Amino acid sequence: MEARRDVFQAIADPTRRQIIHLLAKGSLNLNAVADNFNVSRPAISKHIKVLTECGLIIVRQEGRERYCDVQLHKLKEVSRWVEQYGQFWGKKLNNLQSFLAKTKTKK
Repeated sequence: MEARRDVFQAIADPTRRQIIHLLAKGSLNLNAVADNFNVSRPAISKHIKVLTECGLIIVRQEGRERYCDVQLHKLKEVSRWVEQYGQFWGKKLNNLQSFLAKTKTKK
């Protein structure tokens, strides 16, 4: 059984991050997406498939063309995960700052 893909898998690859960035500016057809990269169309299609499976983009049919639309709200999961570590390290750095300030005044 294949493991379910998640948002973290999608953003792990630099090409997929670039595709997300590109689509954040507006909807593009598959050929227009592929034209922005120096890789084969099948390679871009595989990246699009991963992004679709993760829920970060939706591919819609318009006549003969297929257009990609980004779903940025799905990145909130990543933001929440990063935020918890930001708070953790912020607290640690504040404690270090207090410790250093106390050490400096004792000299």
